[in-house]
Amino acid sequence: MISFVIPAYNEAKCLAATLDSIQAAANCLALDYEIVVADDASTDATAVIAAATGARVVAVSNRQIAKTRNDGAAAARGDRLVFVDADTRVNAEVLRAAMAALDAGAVGGGAKPVFEADAPRYAHIAIAFVTGSMRWMNLAAGCFVYCTRAAFEAAGRWDERQFAGEELFLSRALGRQGRFVMLRETVLTSPRKFHGRTAWQTLWLSLKLMAQGFRGTRRRESTQFWYDGRR
Repeated sequence: MISFVIPAYNEAKCLAATLDSIQAAANCLALDYEIVVADDASTDATAVIAAATGARVVAVSNRQIAKTRNDGAAAARGDRLVFVDADTRVNAEVLRAAMAALDAGAVGGGAKPVFEADAPRYAHIAIAFVTGSMRWMNLAAGCFVYCTRAAFEAAGRWDERQFAGEELFLSRALGRQGRFVMLRETVLTSPRKFHGRTAWQTLWLSLKLMAQGFRGTRRRESTQFWYDGRR
C-alpha cells in the first residue's frame, strides 16, 4: 500500500485541490493507497475537508512540520510513503515515475516543484534557481518526497530538530540507504509565501537565515518565512 502523508495547518484554502489531485492520480494508476492528513492544531475547516474526501485525519499539536510529518507517517499503514505538502498538487505522471523508481530498487527521491502561474516573476526565477541547485546536489524539495517505509525508518525519519530545511537532511539520510532518484516530472505548488513580499524582502529574509546556518533552521523565530501563519 502507498500512504500519502500530508502535514496541514489551516490549509482549508488549498487542501481540497491537493486531495483531489492525489486521488485522481492514484486512481488513474489503479494504486492501492490511503491518504493520511496530519492536522496540526488547525483552527479552520482543514480536518472537515480532509475527512469529507475520505482521508484519515490524525490530530496533532506540534506547529513544526518535521514532527507533524513523522506523526502522520507513524499512523500510516503503507510500505511506501509519499509526503505531499497541503498546497501541492501531484499528477499521474510524477506518481507513475516515483513508483517506477521504487520498483527499480530506489529507496526514495523527489520531484521538481513549479509555481502556479500567478506567482510573482521573481518567485518563478527563485524557485527555478533553488530547485535546479538542489537537483544538481540530488536533494528533494520538501513538498514532494517519496520513499520506502524501510528506508525512511533506517534514515531516522524527518529531523525534528529542524524548523526549516528538513528535506535536505532527509534527502542525505535516505541517500545513505541506497539510490535516491530525483524525477524529471514536476509537481505544482502554491507561491503564497511570495505574495505580499517584494523580491528584496524575500532576499533579506533568506540572507539572514543563511548567515545563521543550521543554527537558524533550528529556531522557530529565525524561520518565520515558513511559520508566519500566512495562508
